[in-house]
Amino acid sequence: MTEDLFGNVTAEPRAPLGGTLGDGGHGQAPLAVRLRPRTLEEIVGQRHLLAPGSPLRRLTAGQPMSVFLWGPPGVGKTTIASVVSRAVDNRFVELSAVTAGVKEVRAELATAKAELARGRGTVLFIDEVHRFSRSQQDVLLPAVENRLVTLIAATTENPSFSVISPLLSRSLLLTLQPLTDDDLAVLVERALTDERGLRTPGGEPFTLADDARADVVALAGGDARRVLTFLEEAAAVAAAQDRAEIGSADVTTAVDRAAVRYDKSGDQHYDVISAFIKSMRGSDVQASLHYLARMLEAGEDPRFIARRLIVLASEDIGMAAPAVLQTCVAAAQAVALIGMPEARITLAHATVACALAPKSNAVIRAIDAAVADIRAGRVGAVPPHLRDAHYAGARGLGHGRGYQYAHDHPHGVAAQQYLPDDLDGVRYYEPTEHGAEAAMAERVRILDELLGRDAGQ
Repeated sequence: MTEDLFGNVTAEPRAPLGGTLGDGGHGQAPLAVRLRPRTLEEIVGQRHLLAPGSPLRRLTAGQPMSVFLWGPPGVGKTTIASVVSRAVDNRFVELSAVTAGVKEVRAELATAKAELARGRGTVLFIDEVHRFSRSQQDVLLPAVENRLVTLIAATTENPSFSVISPLLSRSLLLTLQPLTDDDLAVLVERALTDERGLRTPGGEPFTLADDARADVVALAGGDARRVLTFLEEAAAVAAAQDRAEIGSADVTTAVDRAAVRYDKSGDQHYDVISAFIKSMRGSDVQASLHYLARMLEAGEDPRFIARRLIVLASEDIGMAAPAVLQTCVAAAQAVALIGMPEARITLAHATVACALAPKSNAVIRAIDAAVADIRAGRVGAVPPHLRDAHYAGARGLGHGRGYQYAHDHPHGVAAQQYLPDDLDGVRYYEPTEHGAEAAMAERVRILDELLGRDAGQ
């Protein structure tokens, strides 16, 4: 039996659970393939791409153009290609950048040119286009520029970094958004009620317990393919026990992992992220990784996790290990570039760095103390010698008079008053003796001496 990207099979339809699947001749195909939308109206999510006159509407109307579909796994990139292939009377070709090389691309483009001469266009779908080398992408350029093919290229990586500029500039970039829990709930309901969906061996529809429904949505993590795969396997577990109701235990068995009791919009969301932060603050790397994994498996937005790591790097580590902030910022950028599931590795990298780093909250204590003074009205006038003296008349007001240029003094430090009179001598930043901040403490002491400031003030 052979099966293409869209579930076209040569074998006779057969219901995996022993019943009639009503799947339009795709009995051997996975549930995610059987339920793949046939029209734009059946697509779940991505409403921002489906307005009248949108590129997708024009594509399905037969207007030649090339598009890049950028988004995380399981949000509808292949579905859109499938819908276009059904809507237009063109030859449809699918290549995977994982397996296809320059030879295969050239061969398909040659065939497309011959077909176009006969009056028939070609839709070329390339999955994981970011895996194509520059030379492979160069091969596509003339075909896109001359509209030899309608190119639909899918990628989970930011095309601005993974696709050559000439190819990207000649195409439209459509960004697909992660599916929400409500979107996934629509897919689950469709799987239970649609004629192409799940049926018991006796041909009856399955029912789904509320806790099982919550589990399968949470475990899917915004991935449509994953939610339908989990549901199909859970139905198989229930059918093997002659049950028509799918329970939480069936979901757990089907995915071979504990169903994570984690409501992203409820108390568990806040409890788990709190435990994650406090474990890193407490330098327990094992607990930190546990809570990270718990959030990822529950489908937490990895960008949210990355943002919390950046905050922790300054709030709880600060100058004790200043490079950790750079690690966390890089992790956040990497998450945006590569998406899940690979982003879990980068997030783990940053989590380990945060948990094992020496800790200091001196930075947050310093800025909070300074803000508290401002809010309490302790502002004071800027000392005259520090005021702007560049505009006409400023010198006559005494602005800049007596200012000492730091670079004219030994060590590049000029001993003069910098704080307003009302705050002269106040101290905000008090370094700890932890990690690299111990060196900062010594530096502050030396600078206090050079500035003529009493370190005990």
